[in-house]
Amino acid sequence: MRHLDGGAFLMGSERFYREEAPVRRVRVDPFWIDETPVTNRAFARFVAETGYRTVAEVAPDPAVYADLPAELAHPGSLVFEPTRGPVDLGDPNQWWHFRLGACWRHPLGPDSDLAGIEDHPVVHIAHADAQAYADWAGKSLPTEAEWEYAARGGLDGADYAWGSELAPGGAMLANYWQGAFPFANQLLDGWERTSPVRTYAPNGYDLYDMIGNVWEWTADWFAQPRIARKAKGSCCVPNNPRGGREQDSLDPSMPVLRIGRKVLKGGSHLCAAHYCRRYRPAARLAQMIDSSTGHIGFRCVVRGMA
Repeated sequence: MRHLDGGAFLMGSERFYREEAPVRRVRVDPFWIDETPVTNRAFARFVAETGYRTVAEVAPDPAVYADLPAELAHPGSLVFEPTRGPVDLGDPNQWWHFRLGACWRHPLGPDSDLAGIEDHPVVHIAHADAQAYADWAGKSLPTEAEWEYAARGGLDGADYAWGSELAPGGAMLANYWQGAFPFANQLLDGWERTSPVRTYAPNGYDLYDMIGNVWEWTADWFAQPRIARKAKGSCCVPNNPRGGREQDSLDPSMPVLRIGRKVLKGGSHLCAAHYCRRYRPAARLAQMIDSSTGHIGFRCVVRGMA
């Protein structure tokens, strides 16, 4: 882990997506944060010691998913499959497929395993799985503000974790999609799916993979942008500026499925310039807490320890 002194920073962006605005000055307290996302190797150790079963390894509860087709009422998770050509980018079902047997130890389905990818980030992790690991490790999941402060690496207000250009001089500085999504990945960064942690140079705080590779869970319920009232004489909004509540995080487009959404940060290897420009510190995504996919992982923090 790396110790960060905390302090004030400019959180958010007004140059990309609505949910990232407005930019505001936020203060975070000192904390420790994992240098990398939790890896398959580390998660396997947790499972070996506890016998924990992830959400993807348990059949969905019919009481929660009343309209779930019988053929999908089995353990599994969402696996990305590239399409054969251009598709409607408003329909993720074109490239996400629920695969029976897919889980953290079988990332592409029951016939796959972790051989050769032990040091890649663990994936197919729902929020409860990340929380269970954090509890076992004596750690916590970061708040959105802590995560973004860490990802910026001291570059206050920069679009990217390394500056103002996505690929300065053509250099690939993170694992994201190059080319036409979701069918023509040029693989300029050398990786089709996840990459080993520490493949790319760390940011200014010596943290790896804060951008791209896998999305990372935070502790915060998703809420549309708002700024908490500042205390009189204060220059900053403290620690958790969005103030999300579970009931506010529910997806209004899915009124029947009442499952809360937490904030994901960092983007993944599937973020592309013309589809999902969320390989940035300010980017945020609302994700249902029961969701597990082949591009969602996490890292942990420890607070209150010098």
